[in-house]
Amino acid sequence: MRISILCIAVIVTCLCTFLTTNGQETNTPKFGKGLFNLVGKDSTWTMKVGFRFQTLATSQWDVNNGLSNPETSMLIRRSRLKFNGFAYSPKLEYKVELGLSNRDQSGASEYTHNSPRYIMDAVLKWNFSGNFVLWFGQTKLPGNRERVISSGNLQMVDRSLLNSRFNIDRDMGLQLKHKTKLSETFLMKETLSVSQGEGRNVTTGNEGGHQYTARVEFFPFGDFTSKGDYKGSDLKFEEHQKLSVAFGYNINKNAVRNRGNQGSYMTNNSGTLYSTDISNVFIDAMYKHKGFSLMAEYANRKADDPFAKNTDGTLTGDIVQVGNGLNVQSGYLISKTVEISTRYTNVTLDRNITGKGAENQYTLGVSKYIAGHKLKVQTDLSYTDIGFTSDQLLFRLQVDIHF
Repeated sequence: MRISILCIAVIVTCLCTFLTTNGQETNTPKFGKGLFNLVGKDSTWTMKVGFRFQTLATSQWDVNNGLSNPETSMLIRRSRLKFNGFAYSPKLEYKVELGLSNRDQSGASEYTHNSPRYIMDAVLKWNFSGNFVLWFGQTKLPGNRERVISSGNLQMVDRSLLNSRFNIDRDMGLQLKHKTKLSETFLMKETLSVSQGEGRNVTTGNEGGHQYTARVEFFPFGDFTSKGDYKGSDLKFEEHQKLSVAFGYNINKNAVRNRGNQGSYMTNNSGTLYSTDISNVFIDAMYKHKGFSLMAEYANRKADDPFAKNTDGTLTGDIVQVGNGLNVQSGYLISKTVEISTRYTNVTLDRNITGKGAENQYTLGVSKYIAGHKLKVQTDLSYTDIGFTSDQLLFRLQVDIHF
């Protein structure tokens, strides 16, 4: 692990040195806009290099056992290197993001050759005609809104329970994006995706089928300022009301993991993988106006046969995590730099399948934006009841910095 991180550091240092020496320009942008920007000698390529990390402290209590002995921890929640720009033509953009923290690299398995999962994103974006853009590579799928929002642009310390149970995260494949202006103010954006179906950094080939995702978004009052439909908080203080309503559908054919392209692999007694079709429905909305923001999400997962089986038809014990999730959160900037936010999340998995009761979480958050999302301090307090049998209290404090 140490050798791998050292190798990455050496490679990045050498790359930056080479590009600085050979590039036409090396600009040092203002804080939060990247470490530096590069432009090739013939202006046929550009590169912006950025870095960010989040330092997180948590304390958690089991309320039923009293509040005297909390579980506490401190860690680097995320640490990322980012590279983006265009190659050959402004119509061919790229993005590469590397994860350096332990949490970023976790999830190694025999299907990733038991290697740390450094690569978060590696994707090309080709604007081949008008409002059509084709993405090719590994990146986030067009699933629930909260997952597509960058972890650096979140309204609260971290994403909700709905996201942790139902998101479809990243995968390798193709995405076709398009936008249509239906009237002077009414905008529609559509995305179609075909991907491998097993998540990021899989190196052993396709063990199941493929997954197909479609998402359509409606903007009745026009587009948000600075892509604000995928940023937490109304830091731009939208002068006019802005609303995005989206519908998404995802189906993973012959999925071999218990949450589609996420979760654990389902293995039977012959050592082969159990597979079934798993589908997801997403409905979400984002509203912003003069410092107030509201985001709502609904997610549903179904499976053709949620019980994994051995070759003789007996149950293996693995199950698909089917059920529903609801997340509603809002925030209001009481000044240009301080925001109060609230969140309610419900996760109800099918008890007949999972044996788990519903989870309800209530969260109150406070954020101090020193330089917008590029430098901020966030804290929140969450109360969670799990099936009305266990109550938990969670306090978090996080500092987020982007260069």
